[in-house]
Amino acid sequence: MRVEKFPDAGTKVQASEFLITSGGQSGNAAVAVARLGGKVSFAGPLGGYDDEVADRIVGILTRENIDCSRALRVPGALSSVSLILVDARGEKMIATRRNQGLNAVAPADADAAVGGVDAVLLDIHYPNFVTPICLAARKRGVPRVLDLDRAVPADDPLLNACSHVIASAEALRGSTGIADLPAALKKLGQSYEGFLAFTDGADGTYWLDGGEVRHMAAFKVDAVDTLGAGDVFHGAFTYRLVESGDVIDSMRFGAAAAAIKCTRFGGLMGAATRAEVDDFLKKN
Repeated sequence: MRVEKFPDAGTKVQASEFLITSGGQSGNAAVAVARLGGKVSFAGPLGGYDDEVADRIVGILTRENIDCSRALRVPGALSSVSLILVDARGEKMIATRRNQGLNAVAPADADAAVGGVDAVLLDIHYPNFVTPICLAARKRGVPRVLDLDRAVPADDPLLNACSHVIASAEALRGSTGIADLPAALKKLGQSYEGFLAFTDGADGTYWLDGGEVRHMAAFKVDAVDTLGAGDVFHGAFTYRLVESGDVIDSMRFGAAAAAIKCTRFGGLMGAATRAEVDDFLKKN
């Protein structure tokens, strides 16, 4: 729901818009890549065939021309669902009922899941499912981009199997125990050998380059809804990385796609097309 301001405890507010959609890191990123023109396959555990939330997720992704044949429906399990309020500044307030019964599931054939792909974009929430896919992709030598949005130890096997890690500011602080973000980035870079960056909303993106912290400013837009912006960034970054192989170019492309998304209400439904991103970059 879109509201003018978040309600105080025990009060009511009027909503101006209401939307039911799919979401989550992988769902948002999958839609972002598909709208940019990429061929996308979604792999991950979902609730059983009696779970209406899972039905809705598959339905929305399929309508976006995303292959969901590797979505694993787990009998008796329930997919995550969130209640989201977005205020007049585009900021969000979220309550989530986390998944039930999905964490122990592993892919049936990780090698087949990555056969023929140009890159794999992963999140951290189902390590038993995701890690085998990441390792299979590493054997093939394709980029493995990790959307790190919660704290993990420095020796986490999924983290270290990825070629590119882009963390949220909160996850970076939690993973290192260091409040100062550039210092935290350098700390994690002492043990992680791939490309390492973090995003910090309107403050843009920071990354390590030869042990030094570099910064790319975010594009300035009038934000309507920031929900899913980070996921769109990761999806667009991965898509452009396959095209250009240049991380700076890919971060700029991802930042443009995320900026466009922030100007639209509706989470992943605000993801941009390739023509829109190209036009935005020409003007900015």
